[in-house]
Amino acid sequence: MSRIGKLPIALPNGVEVAVSNNNIVTVKGPKGELKRTIDPAITVKVDAGIVTLSRPTEQKRHKALHGLYRSLINNMITGVSAGYKSEQELVGVGYRALAKGQQLELTLGYSHNIVFELPTEIKLTTTAEKGQNPKIIMECSDNELLGLVSAKIRSLRKPEPYKGKGIKYTGEILRRKAGKSAGK
Repeated sequence: MSRIGKLPIALPNGVEVAVSNNNIVTVKGPKGELKRTIDPAITVKVDAGIVTLSRPTEQKRHKALHGLYRSLINNMITGVSAGYKSEQELVGVGYRALAKGQQLELTLGYSHNIVFELPTEIKLTTTAEKGQNPKIIMECSDNELLGLVSAKIRSLRKPEPYKGKGIKYTGEILRRKAGKSAGK
C-alpha cells in the first residue's frame, strides 16, 4: 500500500496544473513553469484545486511509481509557488567564491581557480563576511536541478574528516576523526 501516493496534493493560490494526452504534467506558478513526463500506468487528475494520482494494479512496480510521481509533482508545485534554496559554506584558509553572472569562480586550494558554469534557471549569490566562512546561495524552482548542481559543487572539494576543510552544506554536521594521538 503506497501511503505517499494516496495523499492528495492541494494547489496553492496562483498555481495551475495541466495534464496533456501524452502524460506530460505542466505546472505553472509565480516562480516559473516546470514539465515532467509521467509513466502511462499512472493517471493524474486535477479537480477543484486538488491533484490526485491513481495506479491500475497492485504490482510492486506500480506501487513504486505511484509514490514516486506523487512526490515529484508535489516538489514541482512547491517549487513554482515557494521555490527552493541551497546554502553551502567554504571552510578553509584562502577558500573563496565569486559570482560572475551565471559563472561561479572558486578558489579551493588547488593550483588553479575553478570556474563552474551554472544553468540559467538557478539564481546565484555569494557572500563573504569578515570573520565568517564564504557562502554560496542558490535559488531555483526545480528541486532536482538544484540538488544536482549543489552536489556537483560539493564534489569539487568534499569536507575532510580531520579539520573539516572543504565545501559543506550550511547546518551539515560532519563526522570528525581524532587524528594521531601523541606518543606513548
